[in-house]
Order: sequence, then structure tokens, then C-alpha cells
Amino acid sequence: MHKFNSDSVEIAFDDQGKGEPVVLIHGFASNGRVNWVNTGWVKTLQDAGFRVITIDNRGHGESEKLYNPDLYSAPDMAEDARRLLDHLGIGRAHVMGYSMGARIAAFLTINHPVRVGAAIFAGLASRMITGVGGGAEIARGLEASSLLDVTDVTARAFRIFAEQTRGDLKALAACIKSSRAKITEEMLANIKNPVLVVVGEKDDVAGEIGPLLAVIPGATGVTLPNRNHMSAVGDKMYKEAVLTFLKGHLLQIDN
Repeated sequence: MHKFNSDSVEIAFDDQGKGEPVVLIHGFASNGRVNWVNTGWVKTLQDAGFRVITIDNRGHGESEKLYNPDLYSAPDMAEDARRLLDHLGIGRAHVMGYSMGARIAAFLTINHPVRVGAAIFAGLASRMITGVGGGAEIARGLEASSLLDVTDVTARAFRIFAEQTRGDLKALAACIKSSRAKITEEMLANIKNPVLVVVGEKDDVAGEIGPLLAVIPGATGVTLPNRNHMSAVGDKMYKEAVLTFLKGHLLQIDN
């Protein structure tokens, strides 16, 4: 992967293909490879004629590990993505985020609307507004000396996932401890960019899709049958919906 300096934080990214750029922002405890390469997303988008840019969020993957929770706000992580566009000389790109990545993508869209073409918020719906919760338990699970010491079901699942992705457990704990910057209905109501929301039918993390669609003007939504938070990521219907959406909102500019 390549790396660049984002306001003194080293951020890793990959940049593949030609065509209209799409920035992919992964979820908590994941990374660009796990979230987007292993699930076939990079190949799918490249084959469809898009330039695909994946980013490892700060504290994740090959990006710099930070241990101060104050350095992990979603708006700051959105600025990493914006600075990546600057670094690559890209004026405007589509953006897709999954779970925590959807929050980051939302802040990028809200704070820098002219830099975003179409936006896809996946793996997070009404809880983008209300919050997901459980951060303290997950942090304790990540900081536990052993997986055997983690009894909370959700925390245990995240600990297992973090170990599978070879994440830095202390950095991830700092990230999940970060104060959650609120995304209000008013902020979402001001979005003018085309937005697609995608969630699994059985995704207990994301919340209901209806409340989020109701506050984002013109937003469209797709619910994936029988998919939960983990199984939705590489879903075929999800990919088909995104390709149709992006092709209906092409930038038609030369980056």
C-alpha cells in the first residue's frame, strides 16, 4: 500500500484502476483489504470501469496507530479521506462507507459536499443518528489480557474479529473510546448529494433504514434479505444496487 501524511498522521491507502474515482471507507476493526478486497468489492468496481481507492483508517490496517481517544473522532477521520483526495489531486469522488465507515463518509459528505459525488452509507441506518452504543464494553473486551476473559457477547465478537484482522488491540480500544460526534437530523437534511443507504434485514447494529431515509432528501434505500452486519458486506444484491446507483450518478468530470 501507499502512504501519505495527513496532518501528521501516516495514512495507508491503495489506488487501483481508471475511471471515475470511488473512495471506500471500511468499518471498525477492519481495514481496506478485509472490508473491500477480500469481499470482491475492488474487483467489482474496477470491472465496472471505476478507479477504486481504499483507505486504512487511522489506527487500522497499515495506517499509524494512535493511542489517544481524542484523535479518533469521525470528523477527523473524514478529514483523512479529504486529504487523501487532495494528495491524489482528485477534485471530486464518489464515497462508500461501511458501518463506522458510513459515519465517516457522512461527515465527509456533510462537511465537504463539493468533494463528493454520490454517497453510499452501508451497514448503518437509524443508528447513524441515535448512536450504536456498547463502546465501553467493546473497549474492555479489546483491552482484556485474553479472549477467555471476554464474556460480553458483542465485545467478544469484536475481539475475535480484531484478532482475525491482526488489528492493534490498544489502538482499536482507543478508537472505540472516542467521543462520538453527533450526526443530527438537521445535518443530514442539508445533504444535497445523491445518497444510497444499504443495510441487512437482520442487522441489529445498523438500526432501521426508514428513519435515515426520511431525513436525507431524495435518498434511496436497499434492504438485503436475511443478511446481518457481517454477512451483508460482500452481498451480491448490495453490489448490484451500488453499481446501478453509481452509474445513474456519474460525475462526468476528468479527474
